[in-house]
Amino acid sequence: MPTKLDRALIRDLSIFHAMSEDDLEAILSMASVRQLPEGKAAFEQGETATEFFALLHGRLKVVQTTPDGQQVVVRHVNPGDIFGIARAMRRPDFPATAIAVVDSLALAWPSSQWETFIARSPVLAMNALQTVGQRLQDAHTRIRELSTEEVERRVAHALLRLVQQAGKKTEEGILIDFPVTRQDIAEMTGTTLHTVSRVMTGWEAKGLVAGGRKRVVVKDAHRLHVLAEKPE
Repeated sequence: MPTKLDRALIRDLSIFHAMSEDDLEAILSMASVRQLPEGKAAFEQGETATEFFALLHGRLKVVQTTPDGQQVVVRHVNPGDIFGIARAMRRPDFPATAIAVVDSLALAWPSSQWETFIARSPVLAMNALQTVGQRLQDAHTRIRELSTEEVERRVAHALLRLVQQAGKKTEEGILIDFPVTRQDIAEMTGTTLHTVSRVMTGWEAKGLVAGGRKRVVVKDAHRLHVLAEKPE
């Protein structure tokens, strides 16, 4: 993991590439670098939201623990995403925990700088607005799936979302390019590890997916899409 920031890496991210050099320099001067080794939390659910972040490199999963102790993977954070923006949602605390699933690198700003941050660039303000809007849309989609769909369709939708976020074409198929376990998929779809294992094993036998330890390859995305969209 690099200790000195590569300015080209930052400039290439969509949230920064349209900024002037002066604005970018001002934004970066307020930031601190946060290295997040695999398994490290950027913040914990319930903690006071003293910072917000932008992911430069790596991948995080956002996990929420329900009052009865059940863990739910709410979403994944991808390079270029702003996250931990409780300030934008007028929350004093973080509603979930963000955990690095691979070694990751982020920029962190004090929450008190949020207004200054978005005022520096319409691109940043628009990105923040789109981030909040996308999360609301994703939440509505997940609620609908949990309420109306059978498990197989929910798992298919979850894998297709991961393919869209982090799919990498290989000779074997489309590799989800960060570690994903069957337990993660269970927590994304509101079901059990046993049920996800049964579904995935059946799909492996049919040639739809291939798996391994923390590894998922979608071998037939079209058939998976058909499964996801089939009527109940």
